[in-house]
Amino acid sequence: MEINQRSTNFDQYSEALPFYGEEEKKAYVARYISKVYGWMFLALSVTAVVAGYVSQSEAILSMLLSSRFLFFGLLIGQLFLVGFLTMRLQKMNVNMATTIFFLYAALNGLTFAVLLLMYTPASLMGVFGITAGTFGIMSAVGYYTKQDLTGFGQIMLFGLIGVIVASVVNFFMQSEMLYWIISYVGVAVFVGLIAYDTQKIKGYALLETEEQRKKGAILGALALYLDFINLFIYLLRLFGSRK
Repeated sequence: MEINQRSTNFDQYSEALPFYGEEEKKAYVARYISKVYGWMFLALSVTAVVAGYVSQSEAILSMLLSSRFLFFGLLIGQLFLVGFLTMRLQKMNVNMATTIFFLYAALNGLTFAVLLLMYTPASLMGVFGITAGTFGIMSAVGYYTKQDLTGFGQIMLFGLIGVIVASVVNFFMQSEMLYWIISYVGVAVFVGLIAYDTQKIKGYALLETEEQRKKGAILGALALYLDFINLFIYLLRLFGSRK
């Protein structure tokens, strides 16, 4: 079974771990998801530490803010790492995949440092609290719901493509109205993706081999990390107070 399996119909996994009974299987899935969330929170911590350090370093900030080429190069590098990890995960070992994941989190911290300069500390903390609360609620929805969220998730993914395209268009148009529309739609999309990705990770827990399950954990942690980061950014655009 491929690691990018989209279906969340758990009946198909009944033979993956035949030595587990129903209750034992549920307990195993719960432990697996806990580990995935552990990886995600560790990556968020790496991003926060790097962002905090860079925001206090005048030399690094001056380099980032004075060179558009460097700043956009970092953004492109981050996109490359995410794409490379997602597409090449099957062909790399777990240690390499883990290294790329945390390298991405560190690079994200460099660009995130700019946000720390743009918004007041109080609004950053407030929006972080809103993000964490929303993330927790939607994760619970994805974990406990009996509904298959595959179709819903595909709608959210189409919405994400729309947000990306609209963001690129607005980079040139600089429309304030489109900016706010993108922000609200972005919040809705990533709120939905949190539930979808959480349910999808339950499927990763029951893949056939230990190697696939470990790679699924990295892929799941990356998906949740991206959901959290992007939800935070869009909520910050809506509710953050600029300095």
